[in-house]
Amino acid sequence: MNLAYRDVRHNLGRFLLTCFGLSLLLGVVLSMIGIYRGLVDDALALVRTPGVDIWVVESGTRGPFAESSRIPGDTREAIASLSGVASAGSVTYQTIEARHREQKLRLYVVGYELGRPGGPQTVAEGRLIARARFEMIADARAGLPLGERIRLGRDTFVVVGVTRDQVASGGDPVAYVTLRDAQELQFELAPSAARREAARGAPAGGIDTVNAVLARVSPHVPAEAVSAAARRWKHLAAMTQAEQEAVLLQSVVEKARKQIGLFTTILLVVSTVIIALIIYTMTMDKLREIATLKLIGAPDRTIVGLIVQQALAMGLAGFGFGALLISGVKDFFPRRVILQPEDGLVLAFVVVLVCLVASALGVRLALKVEPAQALGG
Repeated sequence: MNLAYRDVRHNLGRFLLTCFGLSLLLGVVLSMIGIYRGLVDDALALVRTPGVDIWVVESGTRGPFAESSRIPGDTREAIASLSGVASAGSVTYQTIEARHREQKLRLYVVGYELGRPGGPQTVAEGRLIARARFEMIADARAGLPLGERIRLGRDTFVVVGVTRDQVASGGDPVAYVTLRDAQELQFELAPSAARREAARGAPAGGIDTVNAVLARVSPHVPAEAVSAAARRWKHLAAMTQAEQEAVLLQSVVEKARKQIGLFTTILLVVSTVIIALIIYTMTMDKLREIATLKLIGAPDRTIVGLIVQQALAMGLAGFGFGALLISGVKDFFPRRVILQPEDGLVLAFVVVLVCLVASALGVRLALKVEPAQALGG
């Protein structure tokens, strides 16, 4: 006879209600882990899309994602002339907020040179940009279908392609335009501001500025050697693709990782306390039954097994319900949630440990019960 099973059946309503509450808590824990995975994947997807080996940025900076970087547009020709460089392209990065169909729309706009590194190599729908001006490739999360027209700055762009899973680390969908269009959006002054600068005798500012130069190196040429050659110019800094990814994760994603880790720890502690209190309450409700078991000679391991099995059943049932819940609603989250099997297995192992720790309070109470209590009034 399985005493834990019979006791759960006797208190089925309370057991199921507790499992439901735990499923919400553990579902949130699993979603936090998935949000972090999605955050990392989104951030790395943006830097991996161009498929380059070298990132050249302003001296003293660590790339366009960690901090501001501005270098002259003709830097691309200088990098392309380095030994070992197969191709190079200039890029800009900026966040733009626009009004579209009476709604606010935030886009992370990437400007790149057609036929050079910097833009997407494939699209999920439509085609790549073919014209030099006013065409756009947008991620599906932007909600802009093919042929849609959207006004950015003083110009109107037509969506000719749609990508998937191209989101900046801040959660904004990525949109690709030509370098010339992006430079006008980022660096060109409004007419009123241009007239004011001209009136005060300021020199006319050009817009031939970029945030980074991306380069692909020839096969069998070490990327580190090309990066070291680019750093010889005092006004430039250069990083390999691996170094750029490391900077992105350490500078942009690190704080989010710590925050998500803190919330996850707090939720696991709360889950432990809830399981401990419920098991303790259920143990108190059956003190006389436990005393009766001791009176008829039941070993301590039978009583301990009763409590531990209930705690494990409660935790694993809550974890299972929570995993099913998050799997069903993860596509409705504002941020991408990536659920990986190994994360689920690790969390299941942690839930087992939590249940064992939480059952200690009930076990201690049960072992202190005297058999004589079974004969009490």
